[in-house]
Amino acid sequence: MKRSFGCAFVLTLAVFLFIPNAALCQDTVKVGIILPATGEKAKFGEIEKKSFEMALEEINAAGGINGKKMEFLFEDDTGRPDVARAAAEKLITKDKVVMLGGGYGSSETFAISGVAQQNRVPFLVATGSDNKITEMKWEYVFRINPPVSEYPQALESFLSEVVKPKTAAILYENTNFGSSGSKSFQETCNKIGIKVLLTEGYQHGGVDFKPMLVKVKQANPDLIYMISYIMDASLIMNQSMELKLSPKVFIGGGAGFTMPEFIKNTAKAGENVLSATLWYQTLPYPGAAEYYDKFVKRYNMDTEYHGAEGYASAQVIGDALKRAKALTPDGVREALLATDVKTVFGPVKFVSYGKMTQQNKLPTYVVQWINGKLEMVWPKDVSTKPYVFPIDWEKTWK
Repeated sequence: MKRSFGCAFVLTLAVFLFIPNAALCQDTVKVGIILPATGEKAKFGEIEKKSFEMALEEINAAGGINGKKMEFLFEDDTGRPDVARAAAEKLITKDKVVMLGGGYGSSETFAISGVAQQNRVPFLVATGSDNKITEMKWEYVFRINPPVSEYPQALESFLSEVVKPKTAAILYENTNFGSSGSKSFQETCNKIGIKVLLTEGYQHGGVDFKPMLVKVKQANPDLIYMISYIMDASLIMNQSMELKLSPKVFIGGGAGFTMPEFIKNTAKAGENVLSATLWYQTLPYPGAAEYYDKFVKRYNMDTEYHGAEGYASAQVIGDALKRAKALTPDGVREALLATDVKTVFGPVKFVSYGKMTQQNKLPTYVVQWINGKLEMVWPKDVSTKPYVFPIDWEKTWK
């Protein structure tokens, strides 16, 4: 009775003082996580959700949020911005979460960000990487991963020092992520003296990329750079093999090219394909190798940078909630602003630079599929295996 009376008193006081702090009397601290569970991006959502859940168990086993359990309320955005927007509104207005997390596709993440800002509820972006997400000066939006414009950073030195291509073709899905990434890689090419012969966008969900690839074959570039999700990435490489395209290198812009399903879908067509990446399990980040090993043992599947983003996001959320002076949106926002924590994905500290605000800043890397395994190949000082170059595509694809 005393406890019930105490909670009733606190809630009544909160109402009279117009303080949105019902979390004071809840047994759990609720956080909304929005990811694609169905649709074309579901595999990305799956690897991130599993990582969020794994981290959540560990945080709660270690005492939770100052004695309270943290609870993740997952919502499926289906890979559509309108569904993502509705999910964010539900979590904020109906479920009364103290903050939001997740955000995979850039278009969906942008939609969630708008709702979070409008409702003044913090949103920690795990993956959505379109530059404009942290260029809008939104006070309640924070991002743990690099923006898409920074994905090619490690590629610059790899291309300049190793491949030395003179020409390139850029293929990209017509989404916020693809369009922004295409523009950024065009700037990278201009910077290091690579002539772009062809820039071609395509609609997601297509199955026949041969008309586009015939144009690429006719242009005969040294480098083919692709910004694609899993099915597109797989089909493009399978059809490139059928058409016997033979650039010096095929390079993916992250996304579908680092996922375990890519090599399952392509087999020898995916061999020796390179990709930009944001993380690898052998990097000297605290808990990175342990996270990878535990994930593989628990789920009997590999994980990569998307999973690490999910796990690290949960670490950052737990850290911020523990430090928050009040479990209110503004209290959590203030804690996020002061974040300075080491995670499996790397150090996280939200800063402003260039046009971006509340953006974490991290290096990027280059990986390559070698003998069916994703290996870190660049920079050399963190590589797990020497890169394969030059590449004889006819021999690779026999």
